[in-house]
Amino acid sequence: MIVQDVINHIEALSPLAYAEDFDNVGLLVGNKNQKLTGVLVTLDTLETVVDEAIEANCNLIVSFHPIIFKGLKTLTGSNYVERVVIKALKNDIAIYAMHTALDNSVLGVNNMICEKLGLKNRKILIPQGQTIKKLITFVPKNEAETLRSALFEAGAGSIGNYNNCSFNTEGIGTYKGNEDSNPTLGKKGETHREAETQISVTFPKHLESQILKALFKTHSYEEVAYEITTLENKNQNIGMGMIGELEEEMSESDFFNLLKTNMQAAGIRHSKKLNKNIKNVAVLGGSGSFAIGAAMAAQADIFVTADLKYHDFFAAENQIVLADIGHYESEQFTKNLLVAYLTKKITNFAIVLSKTNTNPVKYF
Repeated sequence: MIVQDVINHIEALSPLAYAEDFDNVGLLVGNKNQKLTGVLVTLDTLETVVDEAIEANCNLIVSFHPIIFKGLKTLTGSNYVERVVIKALKNDIAIYAMHTALDNSVLGVNNMICEKLGLKNRKILIPQGQTIKKLITFVPKNEAETLRSALFEAGAGSIGNYNNCSFNTEGIGTYKGNEDSNPTLGKKGETHREAETQISVTFPKHLESQILKALFKTHSYEEVAYEITTLENKNQNIGMGMIGELEEEMSESDFFNLLKTNMQAAGIRHSKKLNKNIKNVAVLGGSGSFAIGAAMAAQADIFVTADLKYHDFFAAENQIVLADIGHYESEQFTKNLLVAYLTKKITNFAIVLSKTNTNPVKYF
């Protein structure tokens, strides 16, 4: 195997197309064609983590957070970021980061928090927009079934719990090729009329290149007529945060005890308790103040997240309890998720869970 083989599995779980615009994700250091010796999975890539990878004979580090976030102007080792990159390069270690691509995955960071808290009936808290596209194309009527099957095989036509979804309209297509044309049907220089089927299918935006590849490979025309548009529909399987329900409602104090224990939180900063039972729980790993309004709109009883500032707690407006469990604490089990996922996909190479605690925040 090579590094790219592992990347292919990772991006099937969390396509980079769904990372936030501000983020820096993907292969940040190293050669994607390098032969693989092993994979180390971590939350953050620090010098000690690179040392751990060297000791474990792993030449690919899969990190949740990107070690390179802002542009590097020098590589002199003057800060921890530069030192990590230098050490990785010297030891031929590649570094891949997922961050908000995994945040936005329905099976990613927030789903892991839901697992830890035992939440059921989960759904995305803030579905991501402009992630669904529609292809419209025209094909000779007798080729329509073949083309539809090829588009479905490439990933088009999946809507919720349904596959092979399309809309088809019969009509007459016309065209006239010039002297340089080589029409499959009809003769150049003559207007040709052909019984055609208009096929419409939707697809997730990260599959656009392979959908078009299937279209061009299967379609018989020299020039394929098609159009792609981005839909306004929200994708219910892609987005930030999740909301779910406890099996049984519990008091605020009991939920805080559950939260502190299951998320291994050293402490929980929270807004005023409302003396109401907790049933609906919204979660967002990492910095989640931007989602307070969404959690309230979803009628969550409590919103579990991290990095709330002083004034953020006022936004609770005595309608919801806000619980800040810490940035590291909210995301720490992400590496366990990735190890479990990659171990199922790759059986002939070591997938190593980093033992390094990279939390920079300490408690007295």
